[in-house]
Amino acid sequence: MAGAAVVTGASRGIGAATALLAAKRGYPVCVNYRERRDDAERVVAAIARAGGKAIAVRADVGDEAAVRDMFERATRELGPVAALVNNAGINGGHGAFAEMPSATIASVFATNIFGAFWCVREAIARMAKSRGGAGGAIVNVTSQAATFGGNRITAYAASKAALNAFTIGLAREVAPDGIRINAVSPGVVATEMASDMDEAARKRIAESLPMGRAARPEEVAEVVVWLLSDAASYVTGAIVPVAGGR
Repeated sequence: MAGAAVVTGASRGIGAATALLAAKRGYPVCVNYRERRDDAERVVAAIARAGGKAIAVRADVGDEAAVRDMFERATRELGPVAALVNNAGINGGHGAFAEMPSATIASVFATNIFGAFWCVREAIARMAKSRGGAGGAIVNVTSQAATFGGNRITAYAASKAALNAFTIGLAREVAPDGIRINAVSPGVVATEMASDMDEAARKRIAESLPMGRAARPEEVAEVVVWLLSDAASYVTGAIVPVAGGR
């Protein structure tokens, strides 16, 4: 596989699983994190043990300058960026929207929307054939909450709906430049994103799902990495649900 992959929010959960699988499929991987340095370094170490190449890069994706620096470092140390996975995201916590602090709402959109914007813009600048690039693939990790509104995570659901629209519109815009953009829309996933639920609540939700369980991060990662691959060469502008029939 020619070119490197940048995976944001890759220190745990879906991001970590995606980074590990992308490395297994031959990508040198930039493992992005914001706070969990030790976790990110463990992902890098696991990739190295398996014979792959990876670096851990701290960057708040909501910071445009930090994103630019991250892509420059990834290019310098890993080679031209051919793949981007916009996985970094926060939900702002469960609660009534009317009581959500303005700063929390702003942080949700800064990470989930503007963070994706800054990363995609940097990726396009490097991938676009009209700018001397070789093309590439981008996958945005959204959420089924974008379609049903979520459960007391309204700002998060709105941010993911915006990311879906961004994916569809931009896919048409950059297709002539050899860039494919798709989204994966997970349902309930067994990650730390659900850590604010108690065990009884997690069990109740799992039992309500058609398959009787939450997704494993690795199951989502398989779809993400497939969309990055040449096997999905005619797929762009798609929102792929990974929700177990929900």
